[in-house]
Amino acid sequence: MAKFAHSMIRVFDEVRSLDFYARAFDLKVSDYVTFPHFALIYLGDSTSSFEIGLTVNFGRDEPYSIGDGFGHLSVVVDDIDAEHDRFEREELAPGPLLDFRKGGETIARFFFVADPDGYKIEVIQKGGRLG
Repeated sequence: MAKFAHSMIRVFDEVRSLDFYARAFDLKVSDYVTFPHFALIYLGDSTSSFEIGLTVNFGRDEPYSIGDGFGHLSVVVDDIDAEHDRFEREELAPGPLLDFRKGGETIARFFFVADPDGYKIEVIQKGGRLG
């Protein structure tokens, strides 16, 4: 059986990205591997073995174009209202808090935020299939 290990994204500004992921999701560097032309930075937390891998290509002089194929990353939180308020206080520019409904029933409550490179991250209330 396969077990997901990490998802990798390319980032332009290492310092801004590390600050964002630390403040937004309390992710810490679990490994940092440097090669001559790039670095691999793995971020994780104590609740899961899944990591975000940040690739920093040295000498790049312009941000990446995300294109139209990327969807989003998703994280689950215990209290979506408190997290939305915290993101606003941290000036992380969260989108509006949304209530996704079907047949009058709430399916999910969530908001989106973009990291410094424009990658979308869905912050979703714990519950239902994400419980």
